[in-house]
Amino acid sequence: MRIDLPEKVEYIIETLHKAGYEAYAVGGCVRDRMLGREPKDWDVTTLADPYQVKALFRRTVDTGIKHGTVTVMFGETGYEVTTYRLDGEYEDLRHPKEVTFTKSLQEDLKRRDFTINAMAYNHKDGLVDLFGGEEDLKKGIIRCVGNPGERFDEDALRILRALRFSAQLGFSIEPATEAAIRERSTHLEKISAERIRDELNKLLLSAMPERLTTLEDCGIAEVVLPEAVALLRQKELVNPILHGLLDYTKCEEKDERTALVLCWATLLNAALLFSGMDENENRKKAVRRILQRLKFDNDTIQKAAALAEFSTEPVVADAYTIRKQMHRMSEAVFDLWLVFQSRTRLPGREPVARMLLEQAVAIVDEIRSAPYCVSLKGLAVNGADLIAAGRRPGVELGEVLNQLLELVLERPELNKKELLLEIAEKINPQKQE
Repeated sequence: MRIDLPEKVEYIIETLHKAGYEAYAVGGCVRDRMLGREPKDWDVTTLADPYQVKALFRRTVDTGIKHGTVTVMFGETGYEVTTYRLDGEYEDLRHPKEVTFTKSLQEDLKRRDFTINAMAYNHKDGLVDLFGGEEDLKKGIIRCVGNPGERFDEDALRILRALRFSAQLGFSIEPATEAAIRERSTHLEKISAERIRDELNKLLLSAMPERLTTLEDCGIAEVVLPEAVALLRQKELVNPILHGLLDYTKCEEKDERTALVLCWATLLNAALLFSGMDENENRKKAVRRILQRLKFDNDTIQKAAALAEFSTEPVVADAYTIRKQMHRMSEAVFDLWLVFQSRTRLPGREPVARMLLEQAVAIVDEIRSAPYCVSLKGLAVNGADLIAAGRRPGVELGEVLNQLLELVLERPELNKKELLLEIAEKINPQKQE
């Protein structure tokens, strides 16, 4: 078997070979290439120690030199080169107590998580597959290297990685590996929220997001996402919702962050509705609380919570109502809300009619094709203008501005400074003495 390697990866391997060191492309990049997928990253494993690697290349970064990893840089692109290593005893279900270097490629490969990630390749030796990874790729199987219980006892995050690879690749999980996952689901209590979040994100953005139901099947959901357990148990109800997440990843494939906002808003809102939480404000608070626990950034939290708050807001084909919605939600959330409404299936609710959505989108396009104002920021007058016209600062000033905005939302043609100042006089004609 010959695997095409990027020019820079070939150069790294050849440079190490010329210096007398074994070197191979390893792990996920080999797996993806064998599947006909384009790897996101290329990793190299080598007999050379980190300082020997550094001596051979002009630009390197010590990304994990204590653990044997040096990043070789070409322009803005880096390639991780890691020395063959053995992991010591794992004390926290995540990290080895110590790492020692080895001269054996076999020892390095057998410490890895799954057979499909434990293959190495270079042009000289071809594919090095000591644990049946190629056969498991052909059969579509996720299987641990060696004893699955030991692999998960070493690093509990591998439990979620198994489910994530299953969803990304459309593979089944080998029975012994699945049994070990069920037995060790509580191990995930020891894993950081950030790591759990990242694996769940990858699962939601995968080709098979409906595999999220396996979290409940394996007893993992109660540990990592207890709020969704009841929903995930209802396969007939949740599978269409989860499968619909593919629409988000397709329509927002150039913006992964936006797709994640939509995915999480859909999943959590559906879970909360299914549990009987009908109050919009309560769902908003619940979504915020869940995403904060998972250590999401504030922007994602704010937008997903807002989508939960406005999820039951009706879609209408009326320009004034749409302008008011854009004002109350903010334009950024409103745009997400339209996508959310067009693709989300909520428990107990009929989907929004396609024709109505098309009419609403056409009205939004019309609104934005002309000067418009849906916030105080876009109003032709501000507080300073009203003060200059003789109005006192204070609460009353804000009330006047809000009344002016309400008029402009109804009649955009009024958004002219002179007109609004005249109208403001009539709202409250008394001037400051």
